[in-house]
Amino acid sequence: MINDYLRRQDGVITLAQARASGLSRRSVQHRVNSGQWRRCARGVYFADDRLFTDEARIRATVWGYGAHAAASGLTAARWHGLTQFTPDVLEVTVPRDSHGRRHPDSRVRRRDLDPVDIVELRGVRVTAMPLTVVEASVQSRGGMKLMDNALQRHVTLISLWWSHLRNKGRTGAPRARQLLETASGGARSHAERLLHKLLREADITGWKPNYRVAGYRVDVGFPGPKVALEVDGYAFHSGAHAFQIDRERQNAIVLRDWQVLRFTWLDLTEYPERVIAVIRAAITAR
Repeated sequence: MINDYLRRQDGVITLAQARASGLSRRSVQHRVNSGQWRRCARGVYFADDRLFTDEARIRATVWGYGAHAAASGLTAARWHGLTQFTPDVLEVTVPRDSHGRRHPDSRVRRRDLDPVDIVELRGVRVTAMPLTVVEASVQSRGGMKLMDNALQRHVTLISLWWSHLRNKGRTGAPRARQLLETASGGARSHAERLLHKLLREADITGWKPNYRVAGYRVDVGFPGPKVALEVDGYAFHSGAHAFQIDRERQNAIVLRDWQVLRFTWLDLTEYPERVIAVIRAAITAR
């Protein structure tokens, strides 16, 4: 049973599991004294005959804070597989009334989470996927990209909003709301203003906002070279009907011999230099 635990749990085992497998406290202490096991925290051990992986480190750290602790933030994102990056300082959420010392290379958040916001995954308690996405997106430099990928594969926008509203008072909540509003399409006008700002700062002229082409308005139009710029929302947020209308609109514009370039909020905020380079290439090539 000991070997089964170690194999399934990245080499980490608790005192309770060792006792349930038939080891006495003295036997456990003997393994520690002999160097077979390393003590990670009170009642948590690692079998030192294997590599101490990121998974082992997360598991040992969370278990070290007790049965009611849960990985959160970027640590939870790593455990969920939302990112391959393991933070140097692991984040663990514990109840407000928890006591005990902080362990090295970890950060404790004391708060009482709704049970719906906690799940057990591979034997470790972590914040549920929606709350993890909301909080990790705020903490990550590529937060919008993380949220974007999660929305395409794992969660719905409404589940993110409910998680945000249940935990409004937390650190980073204003930034999380901004990201959610962007994902909801509410920041489209702001994205258009950002595009205008990028064009002005790059000294690109000859463009008109909300320019009419083929009976439709494009976000930015270059009448001379016939290049249209469109700021897109997230494709996975629009329904089939909206998707179809958008494609019919683009086809009509292209048939008038216009080139259509499409950019997302992610493009404008994370890769502005690339956006400008593409626009320059388009307007000078025609």
